[in-house]
Amino acid sequence: MTSNSAVTAVKGLYSRPYFLLILATGFWGANAVAGRLAAGSVPPLTLTAARWIGAATILFFLARPLLPAAMPVLKARWRYLFACGAIGFAMFNTALYGALNFTSAINVSIEQAAMPMAIILLTYVVYREPVTWLQFVGLIVSMSGVLLTVTHGDPAAILRLDLNLGDAIMVVAIFTYSAYSVALRHRPDLPWQVFMFALALSAAIASLPGLAADLVSGRYPAANWITPSVLLFVVVFPSLVSQVFYARGVQMIGANRAGLFFNLVPVFGTALAIVLVGETFHAYQAVGLVLVIGGIALAEYSVRRKTGSPA
Repeated sequence: MTSNSAVTAVKGLYSRPYFLLILATGFWGANAVAGRLAAGSVPPLTLTAARWIGAATILFFLARPLLPAAMPVLKARWRYLFACGAIGFAMFNTALYGALNFTSAINVSIEQAAMPMAIILLTYVVYREPVTWLQFVGLIVSMSGVLLTVTHGDPAAILRLDLNLGDAIMVVAIFTYSAYSVALRHRPDLPWQVFMFALALSAAIASLPGLAADLVSGRYPAANWITPSVLLFVVVFPSLVSQVFYARGVQMIGANRAGLFFNLVPVFGTALAIVLVGETFHAYQAVGLVLVIGGIALAEYSVRRKTGSPA
């Protein structure tokens, strides 16, 4: 394959939103497993800081030639960009990695799949974007699956306030990243390299206090094979590749429809958690997974029927 044909192939793939979103959610599913592997080896705040410092460093070299031309937009929209990076990247990852110190990668993967429903809910609240009755039913079904997962098969635990800390943290993480997804509607017109660098740099800056807190308190990464392996993976794939693919998908088909692809996160995450971490797949998780994906399928069917789109 010549260099020109290779470039053409890459551009062709970058114009396929569904393919990009499948890859993005696949790497995010693996990210939950990486976070679980890191539990006990790399403190969550340190892992988040290292992830975005590494990603920002790589992205700087990709964005550097484009920065002078983009500077007027960066100066005008720096508050928006910082908020997106701090909330969507730093806060979300801190919550996710923190949750994995208390709950399973399977649970976290299933709970992440609630993001499409949270995005639909927030889009309605913020923009009053209409919600069809099928989307509403899908929202209820999907959230029921999350409730079952969060309570480990005992929904009454909500009334007793008897929740696993990790699962409770993930509920916060869900709405954090959903808010970021909705905010992408106002993404400034910037090359993806510059946009991702601005967000990664913002996330790195926002995560520095947490890193300092870990170092001051003596919580250091363990000297084992897990630490460098996990850091390398989270910097390259969920931080760079997935974020670029997801942002491109949102740009092409919108936050609501792109968010629906989060139903693949529990599929990838569950399979990898069983194979790589040896976690057990419980009956309540199976029911929760079916409810979450079923609810998302209802919402997607509603969108397709309304727009007449086959995909």
